[in-house]
Amino acid sequence: MKDLISITSFASVSALGSTPEKIWENYLTSEHFLSLKENVWVAQLTNEDKLAIEEIRNSDNKYKKLDDAVLYTLFAARKAIEKTNWSSEDNFGINIGSSRGATSLFEKYHKEFLETGKSSTLSSPTTTLGNISSWVAHDLQSNGPEISHSIACSTGLHSLLNGIAWLHADMSDKFIIGASEASLTDFTIAQMQALKVYSKEKDDYPCKAFDMNKTKNTMVLGEAAAVFCLEKGEQENAIAHIEGIGYATEILKHNTSVTDNAECFQKSMKMALGSVSPDEVDVIVMHAPGTLKGDSSEINAIDKVFCNKTPFLTTNKWKLGHTFATSGLLSLELAVLMLKHQKTIEVPFAEKQEQPKKITKILLNAVGFGGNAVSVLLTK
Repeated sequence: MKDLISITSFASVSALGSTPEKIWENYLTSEHFLSLKENVWVAQLTNEDKLAIEEIRNSDNKYKKLDDAVLYTLFAARKAIEKTNWSSEDNFGINIGSSRGATSLFEKYHKEFLETGKSSTLSSPTTTLGNISSWVAHDLQSNGPEISHSIACSTGLHSLLNGIAWLHADMSDKFIIGASEASLTDFTIAQMQALKVYSKEKDDYPCKAFDMNKTKNTMVLGEAAAVFCLEKGEQENAIAHIEGIGYATEILKHNTSVTDNAECFQKSMKMALGSVSPDEVDVIVMHAPGTLKGDSSEINAIDKVFCNKTPFLTTNKWKLGHTFATSGLLSLELAVLMLKHQKTIEVPFAEKQEQPKKITKILLNAVGFGGNAVSVLLTK
């Protein structure tokens, strides 16, 4: 990669909470944070965070009609920007992605249309994909570019790629990247169930992400938003540095297909490593959605790239669910926290692994439907 990119601030809201301290505390337990909603496993925001987000909704009349996906991002973006010295005069760029977008509002307005034959006045502006970034820009009073996109479950890390591209092109000195997903709606859950990937487990761990002995799919959906502040070069206040990025797309054989050895991951991981030896990687945060094919193909790809010296492997979906677009950025958050605390997070039901003596470099993966893979190499 041309230049190091500094992560100078970050914030998220998920089933694990909304402060780095609380999130890390929750990572240190062997508990999951999944709950039953009408007999379906989901990963919901905490009641405390939901109340704080409702305060944002009620703070401005213009916010009352916004989708939860937008409000989750406003909540996270405000927290992230508080930890920086950025101001609106900096004209920082904003790229917030979402796989589903304004899911709840879209379903609500479509139902109204089917029942009445008419569409509500705000149905279009409040359900467009660009709705998220533009409202974050409004809330933070930024004059910089606002970009939105959707690339399934790798959307968050594609936001990262885009922010880095703007910084490397000298089109911006600072960039906010993020993703948001408020996808715990009946229709979205029904879609995942129709794919036969949703968990029906009834034991201690409903999502068996990284359990290589499972015999059925165990994906569980979660809601979350995450935001990272990026700056070019080695900044004094950097929390961590992005040393390498990689991306690849597989040729489709099916709408949801990925090859047995996840060729897309092999290519993206090799690209992210660049001239860095695989032996230098201490930890890999896997995408590992908890599905049979998704987990096994990624393991196979890692075996191909790292041969006989596999780094410590972990994932967080067993704990906070699959948050679609936000999942890759929650993996990035976990990587940043592990670098800071110099401690790995084990998957309690997975085979024991040898602990790295020191954590210096972490690789993380995400992939979306159609094999849109992204890998990121993080260092201190």
